[in-house]
Amino acid sequence: MPTYIAMLRGINIGPSKRVEMARLRKVLESARFKRVRTYIQSGNVVFDAAKSTTARLAEKIENALVAQLGFGALVIVRTEDEMSRALTNNPFVKQSGKDPAKVHVCFLAGPPRAEAVKALHALGTKAEQVMCAANEVYVYHVNGLGKAKVLTHGVLEKVLAVKVTMRNWNTSSKLREMAGEKS
Repeated sequence: MPTYIAMLRGINIGPSKRVEMARLRKVLESARFKRVRTYIQSGNVVFDAAKSTTARLAEKIENALVAQLGFGALVIVRTEDEMSRALTNNPFVKQSGKDPAKVHVCFLAGPPRAEAVKALHALGTKAEQVMCAANEVYVYHVNGLGKAKVLTHGVLEKVLAVKVTMRNWNTSSKLREMAGEKS
């Protein structure tokens, strides 16, 4: 049974869309996913499921959230191999002098159009660097994400015209590690 990583956007950030991770695990288990485990309180789930497309799995999770919790959230799913490739292809962690704590992986719900990628690259600065791949965008915020002025989540989504969820390097790496753990 393949292992997948689901990243839910926008839960447990403000007063709405609150869900404890034990409850989130139960929601996914009720959708017939196996070995469901979560990482931190921001909607990161690693699970096993029958072979399927990531789009179908995301839709199944989104529907289960609405049915059982009464609210929806964007869900982006990656296979274990896709997550490994996304992290291996990160151009910023390969460059010496780059602080991995300032690297973010932006997981896209689908591939952006070529002209959108070009427009996003044009927004990059020395302090906010960006590189695009097929279904991921890598952002290096020299001064940290909290001081970002240009390459914020909202800007990425607007320019690319694709839904996005962002994870820092440590969280992305931990999710890959969890996906690789077989019991």
